[in-house]
Amino acid sequence: MRLVSFSPPGIQERLLGALEGDRVLELAAAASIVAPGLDSHGKLRSLDCLLSDWDRGLPLARSVMERAGGAGGSGAKHAAELGPAWHSRSRVTLHAPVTRPPTVRDFYAFEAHVKNARARRKLEVPPEWYEFPAFYYSNPGSLVGDGAPVKKPSWTEALDYELEIACVIGTRARDVPADRWRSVVAGFTILNDWSARDVQRKEMAIGLGPAKGKDFTTSLGPALVTLDELLPKLRGDHFDLTMEARVNGATLSRGNARDMHFTFGQMIARASQDVYLFPGDVIGSGTVGGGCILELGPEVHPWLKPGDEVTLEIERLGTLTNTIV
Repeated sequence: MRLVSFSPPGIQERLLGALEGDRVLELAAAASIVAPGLDSHGKLRSLDCLLSDWDRGLPLARSVMERAGGAGGSGAKHAAELGPAWHSRSRVTLHAPVTRPPTVRDFYAFEAHVKNARARRKLEVPPEWYEFPAFYYSNPGSLVGDGAPVKKPSWTEALDYELEIACVIGTRARDVPADRWRSVVAGFTILNDWSARDVQRKEMAIGLGPAKGKDFTTSLGPALVTLDELLPKLRGDHFDLTMEARVNGATLSRGNARDMHFTFGQMIARASQDVYLFPGDVIGSGTVGGGCILELGPEVHPWLKPGDEVTLEIERLGTLTNTIV
């Protein structure tokens, strides 16, 4: 399934939807029509509610989607009643799939990104990088979704995008073995880790960070794609998913998730070591090799400015577009 957090026109509440092509099915509204009483505990009210009881909530969501969309099934019988439960994607607001995750951990898993970024500063990759997957904590209160404007902070002149893939945790877990990562993941989405490179550079020189250089906005979306949708692209412990970034329609970055040095299993094992992960926690991969202006250099593209439109696209996950204001 492709699950979204959305608001129809004139409504502020974030509702749970299933994205199908250019339409969004409002799952709670559909459930009340095709299966009255099925969602008596309100698990389908929002994506946050669904994540809080993922193992029981996801089968409910699948059942409603099948009944509402199945030819000759309940959907056909209730076609007229279901009309208001279907929304045009172009008319709704898509939010980040998770409203306010308990934590956002962003890793540093692509060796090419580390090499390229450090080479710009005439630095080698430190040997410690190969010992374990490292991460920093981002700001869970600054997430935006597909289509949302991204305000350029007044205190930076080096605004950058970062092309990343992320997973969302679906169950409370601790000390997760690397080979058991599938048991705790709800699904995957696209992450844009917006970065103020001039501020980040100063913070890193102090020896603490990144912090303010990355906490102002993170884009997540457009949907939470459930794990089963991606398993056909799993090659061993890596996903074979093409990744691309475009600025104002011009392709600047291309890569593939299979090039991660550290796997999501290894990252989840590291993140959960001696601490609990909770439903809604976000685990970012870090930037794919060549997936930011910092690596490409100003000779390829200048730092981002108001009016620039940035689109990240990952195979099977969709596109995540934001305009700088």
